[in-house]
Amino acid sequence: MDENLRDIVLGVAAAGVSASLGWLARTAQWRRRLRRKQAFFGLPGNSECLLVVNRDADGEGAVHRFDVFALLELSALIKDCGAHARIVRHDSAHQGFGAHTEFCLGGPYSNDRMAAHLRTLMPGMVVDVAGEPGSTWGSFRIGTETYRMEPGVREYVVLARLTAGEDSRPVFLFCGQRAITNQAAARHLLRHYEKLARKHRNQPFVLLLKVVNSQAYGPDVVELVADVTRAALAPAPVMEPDPDPATEPDPAPDAARDPASASGRGSAHPEPASGATVRRRLPRGSGASG
Repeated sequence: MDENLRDIVLGVAAAGVSASLGWLARTAQWRRRLRRKQAFFGLPGNSECLLVVNRDADGEGAVHRFDVFALLELSALIKDCGAHARIVRHDSAHQGFGAHTEFCLGGPYSNDRMAAHLRTLMPGMVVDVAGEPGSTWGSFRIGTETYRMEPGVREYVVLARLTAGEDSRPVFLFCGQRAITNQAAARHLLRHYEKLARKHRNQPFVLLLKVVNSQAYGPDVVELVADVTRAALAPAPVMEPDPDPATEPDPAPDAARDPASASGRGSAHPEPASGATVRRRLPRGSGASG
């Protein structure tokens, strides 16, 4: 009887020790993952970060519902890290970057702070915001490549993690061609941050993502197009203008000086008859309307 009781006590003790060791191991693993997560996002416990809110490009001061969904997902991330979020409008965030982690949402056509970040931190990326929405409006030019969207079928978004220095907090940019692409980029970051942290560590990165068939699949189907960090962070290449027709040399200067001799030789450019209309090509920028 004493031996049976001893076996029972030893079994219970061994089970308790095993459960305690397992709980300690899981807790240590969870804490390591939390520290890595906090380090990647720059969100230590009880810290403060900025959520820079854009506006709906088609509304007066409103926020698009897909941008609201992205903000909710980012808020859950911030809470998991034990940090606090401060929501700031894009046109009232008059402060520098690096002191607090920042999540900036929306393209430069709806977010003034995003436009400033692109000019300062990513000079190699240019977004077409001129004119009314059309074939080239909202297109990205990164380096020498241009990426145009086809609404609902093929749309692009840039996901970037940038820093001003080694000791500064990161700035996360979600620069999409449409609001649904901003949510897609935020969801992609939350799903793959561990892989991104292992690959890039604390170095900046700029990823070009493609959202496929958002009208059917929403923000869930995302493809990585390319890592455009080098092209986006480098100065924008100078695009050579088209040659001006007004500066082209005259192909037949002698004939122009002596039209009589040219017509006598059967020139291909005879002098026009009296009363005929001579059409001249105007150089670009002459003020003529099409």
